[in-house]
Amino acid sequence: MSFKNLLRENKLKVTQPRLRVLEIISAKDSAISQPELEKLLGKETDRVTLYRILASFEEKGILHKVFDLHGTATYATCSHHCSEHKHEDQHIHFICSSCNSVICLEEISIPNIRVPKNFALQSVAVNAVGLCDKCQS
Repeated sequence: MSFKNLLRENKLKVTQPRLRVLEIISAKDSAISQPELEKLLGKETDRVTLYRILASFEEKGILHKVFDLHGTATYATCSHHCSEHKHEDQHIHFICSSCNSVICLEEISIPNIRVPKNFALQSVAVNAVGLCDKCQS
């Protein structure tokens, strides 16, 4: 699916900043932080606009947020099963303890978690911490 179609399907206006953010994030093999995105975008998109883009993409199920070892929010693309009404990103995230990169391990699902009666589970976060292949070299 093209980025323009993805935006239209999620009832978001097709703008150059939104398209550029999607291009950058989809080209990465790991999650990316807002400060890193700001550097890559340069002056073409201001911080407030970027914040709004990331928030709307997360709300629509286009991106999901993962916190790295320093507590910084990083963003990765959601699976095609995600929507505005339900995120299906229940997978483990690998965080490198050396370079702090965050990689989605989508092939490893988190088991179903049963919560006590009258509790409502909103999200589950499981992180595996170690050294990525680049940092082991």
